[in-house]
Amino acid sequence: MKFIVSSTELLKGLMEISKAIPAKSALPILENFLFDLTGNILVVTASDSEITLRTEIEVDSTEAEGRIAVPARHIIELLKELPDQPVRIEVTSDSSIECRWSSGNSVLPFFPAEDYPEIKGTSEDAEKLSFKADKLAEGIGKTIYAAADDQIRPFMNGIFFDFDKDSTTLVASDSHKLICYTTPDAKAPEKCSFILHKKPAAVLKSVITKDVENVEIAFDSSTVVFTIGKTTMVCRLIVGKYPKYRDVIPQNNSSILKIDRALLLNTVRRVSVCCNKGTNHIKISLKPGSIEITAQDLGFSIAAYEKIECDYNGDEMAIGFKSNFLSEILANMSCETVVMKFADPRRAALIVPSEEDAQSDNVCGILMPILVQ
Repeated sequence: MKFIVSSTELLKGLMEISKAIPAKSALPILENFLFDLTGNILVVTASDSEITLRTEIEVDSTEAEGRIAVPARHIIELLKELPDQPVRIEVTSDSSIECRWSSGNSVLPFFPAEDYPEIKGTSEDAEKLSFKADKLAEGIGKTIYAAADDQIRPFMNGIFFDFDKDSTTLVASDSHKLICYTTPDAKAPEKCSFILHKKPAAVLKSVITKDVENVEIAFDSSTVVFTIGKTTMVCRLIVGKYPKYRDVIPQNNSSILKIDRALLLNTVRRVSVCCNKGTNHIKISLKPGSIEITAQDLGFSIAAYEKIECDYNGDEMAIGFKSNFLSEILANMSCETVVMKFADPRRAALIVPSEEDAQSDNVCGILMPILVQ
């Protein structure tokens, strides 16, 4: 292998996929980048066996093709210290490569490409579809925080992608809260779905750049492949059946609160300073024209109370929530006015954007209440 490449372009490509390099692996070869040079295209692969990222880098010139595994940490640290300039990389012995730049050079070890595990993609009958990149990133960002950490039910630890003929819904839930993000900018010929663990979902969101218009998705029963421009991401899917989330969305909550989202969020944050840090409980007392939010921690003899005006149409009631759950939902919505719909203090509340904001914020939240005195 022998080629010349821009140090900046090489570093940019390596940094994009370095998120898949494990800090320490039971399989040491995975602590390396796999370089595969064919013609003027260098394909670089990084993997931790669960997530694989692959990108294409165009080199300035190629004198000898080849495949080798290069230590990830060493080559990234070297490139970070180099100004933008051509770098010549060539194999100089059976176990080392030389990186030469205008004023110096460095010798690094390499390992046989044959030692790198084979990365399998999807089967031939995989489902294929396209997702607008900005909507995919937005959907992940607005749902991922609600995914669970459940060892007994691992299918709850990710985002459920529910594709349909006219729209796609991303769903995440930890049984206390459930968040749905729906967009018409991704459709499938037939109804299909998969569950993506929240760790690769976070990595996927981070590699979607603003210059990418669409993300191509191919998946089968166990594997999904995302193609984001010149970068490809391969990861395992969570095997399991996701609960019928549509069945738990309240349909007949008749007590309706309409309020400025930022006002409610800031009030909850202020009052929750005085709630018990073990439970994070707050109480919301609803009356026509106003709501009162209270919290207390009897162990430290502290309490807080705030009353704010609002548009509330329904029965008077007092309902309790975990303040951190309510704050998370409100903080991850972008609408100006939020609508909360209640049935009674024991049943889940539905949180949606107001009708005026519904087109710009297609997020629906469900929050389970807690018993309060």
